[in-house]
Amino acid sequence: MERTLGLEDLSPVERDIYYAAGEISAAGVEVRTFGLIEHTLLQSVSRPTFFRALKSLVNKGYLSQSETANRGRYIVHDPQS
Repeated sequence: MERTLGLEDLSPVERDIYYAAGEISAAGVEVRTFGLIEHTLLQSVSRPTFFRALKSLVNKGYLSQSETANRGRYIVHDPQS
C-alpha cells in the first residue's frame, strides 16, 4: 500500500508524521503542529527530528503551510496528486 501511495521513499519519522496528519485531518481541518507532536505515533520522536521531518514533508509536497495562519498549521495533500 505504501508503494502504491508513493510513501516508500519517506523516512519512518516522515511516514509517521504523514499518517498522524492524515488521521487528524480526516475531518477536513488543518493540522496544528501541537496536535502532531502530541499524537501517539510521534511521542518518542525528539523535537529536532520532528521539525526536520516536518520541513522535509513540506518540501516534498506532502504537506503545505496553511494560508490562513502565520505558522503551525498545515494542510495534508494526497501523495498521488
